[in-house]
Amino acid sequence: MTTPLAVLGLAERQALRSAAQWYARLSSGQGSAAEQARWQQWHNADPLHREAWQQVEAVQQMIARVPGELGAPVLQHTGETRRRVLQQLLMLAGVGVVGWNGWHSDWRASLMASYRTRVGEQRQVLLTDGSRVLLDSQSALDVSFDNAQRVLHLLSGRVLVETAADPLGRPLRVDVAQGQVEALGTRFTVQVEAQFCEVAVLESAVLVRPAATAGSLRVNAGEQVRFDANALGQPWNSDITAASWRTGSLIAIERPLADLLDELARYRHGWLRCDPAIAGLKISGAFPLHDIDLALAALHSGFGLRIVRRTDYWVTVLPA
Repeated sequence: MTTPLAVLGLAERQALRSAAQWYARLSSGQGSAAEQARWQQWHNADPLHREAWQQVEAVQQMIARVPGELGAPVLQHTGETRRRVLQQLLMLAGVGVVGWNGWHSDWRASLMASYRTRVGEQRQVLLTDGSRVLLDSQSALDVSFDNAQRVLHLLSGRVLVETAADPLGRPLRVDVAQGQVEALGTRFTVQVEAQFCEVAVLESAVLVRPAATAGSLRVNAGEQVRFDANALGQPWNSDITAASWRTGSLIAIERPLADLLDELARYRHGWLRCDPAIAGLKISGAFPLHDIDLALAALHSGFGLRIVRRTDYWVTVLPA
């Protein structure tokens, strides 16, 4: 059962409403530099503000995924209508029904996880059975071992798992919201998103089982697959880019600019987007993940793109 708005904490409700108002003002394109500076002060003032801002961005992404014939009228309304639409969506999808409650529960769970990483941080963990896990930026992992099984609960983010042989013969699996990934003596990555999970196998194989179906799929070394709770996608051949993040560099081969920026945004605070006119621009190269400013400088020098910083937390990539 979800928690009704009336019983949520006052600070939680106010943070989310303020975030919605800030987003509506800044996304209207009419925000001044002074107003952007005030937003940054608000954003930095309280961890709850930052978490609320992430929720607003999630709602904005949900709007973007609405089919074109439905989404276009929403996205093309005036600023005032857009503000009302966003606030109503936050009430329905974010506060009163599932969004805030689910997101806030996930946030609490992540804070209580066995292992977690901050924005831009990667962390290597040696588990009690000798297995190794590398947590990527903004990841949270719970570990649950008993006499019968070894379970890693990936709550958010992305991990690289390198399994060790277990004297007790216990299976090792990664549980995500969408299902399970069972290791078959292997090395693999698991990335969990709101709507799907993606697995890339570097050595040996894994078994993937969606949560709501009885089927499973063996994914072998050199393959990737994406799945949700109801269905398995078709595996495809992976390449050098599949797990390049583990080395601290993001390797891109003909990758759309918008996708590349979404990936880089995992490693920095704030807003990082590009002009829609160049969202599909194909980018190839290696970009450092521990210095996103250097990565953006490479986009400027290598592709002639303009990097516009309204604030340190609001960066837009524009055509030359």
